[in-house]
Amino acid sequence: MNLDQKYPALSDLRAAAKKRIPKFVWEYLISATGSETTPVRNRRQLDKVLFMPSILHGEFEPDTSATLLGERYPLPFGVAPVGMSGLIWPHAERKLATAATAAGLPYTLSTVACQTPESIGPHVDGKGWFQLYAPRAIDVRKDTLKRVRDSGFRTLVVTLDVPVASRRERQTRSGLTHPPALTPRLLAQIAMRPSWALGMARAGRPGMPLIASYTQPKIGLPTTAHIGYLIRTAPDWEYLHWIREAWDGPLVVKGVMQVEDVAGLKAAGVDALWVSNHAGRQFDAAPAVIDVLPAIRQASSLPLIFDGGVSGALDILRARALGADFVMLGAAWHFALAALGTRGPAHLINMLRKDLHANMGQLGLHTLADAKHRLVPD
Repeated sequence: MNLDQKYPALSDLRAAAKKRIPKFVWEYLISATGSETTPVRNRRQLDKVLFMPSILHGEFEPDTSATLLGERYPLPFGVAPVGMSGLIWPHAERKLATAATAAGLPYTLSTVACQTPESIGPHVDGKGWFQLYAPRAIDVRKDTLKRVRDSGFRTLVVTLDVPVASRRERQTRSGLTHPPALTPRLLAQIAMRPSWALGMARAGRPGMPLIASYTQPKIGLPTTAHIGYLIRTAPDWEYLHWIREAWDGPLVVKGVMQVEDVAGLKAAGVDALWVSNHAGRQFDAAPAVIDVLPAIRQASSLPLIFDGGVSGALDILRARALGADFVMLGAAWHFALAALGTRGPAHLINMLRKDLHANMGQLGLHTLADAKHRLVPD
């Protein structure tokens, strides 16, 4: 099969994935909270960022590399953390970590993944990223950071925009609980997705083993209030200072949207800011990420990471042009994995690479940094 012909765009992978994932899992992957206006706003505002095509640049090979936190990557994007990734597709964490590392891209493991740092560490070549939801107890914090470091994770990402559980009404209506309760309704959905069902039967029922190692899971919790909340707290500035003292590698904070927070974060010793509205999964009245990015870029000399509605390489160029140093994708990797299995992540990487080359060629961009010079003024 020619994957480029059958799946030339992320939308093709998304459509194929939807046919291979049970409905309740699909709802978990794509749902936001409230009326789900924030994902729509992310997309709409990205589409407003325009570039002016440029001519007479001759033949050239665009440089798609990006440098972030002392590492040079061949492409300007990586794998964002997704909770319960292994529920979306069997062994998703291992498969995505392996594919990203093979391509020289960063992979981020979530605190609430279906695999532990110890099981994924061998697949990240000592350069893994780990996303931390703040444990309340200091002994749990210390032990978690030690396990993460000892497993080969170099960069710590502290998520700050999930102080409480969101509602995600559509996800709740799907009937998904933690651990997943196999009701007749869910079993019927699973029966309609044999590839997912067979893979999950081999992988075992998905859970949150890192969290479970510090607590006894409760049965029947809605996924919006999963067992991770039993040990988590809402971090404050003092908590962030503690993390900075305890972690001796690069430190990223995720969920930055306010310019007013930038100076304090830099003073706290943070190494990079991840500008994100959590894809509307936590709050439904946040501005689009692309709209706040320029002001944060102007206020900070720190590296900026962007996520929020990215559906192709053109969006990556939009983020770069408005101040981002790097872009992270989450759901896209799972669309690819569910659509094509282990071939999916490599195809997504190849697709985005070709898309970057095509758009950079049309704009006459020799480097990603040149994108800002082709912006059409508002």
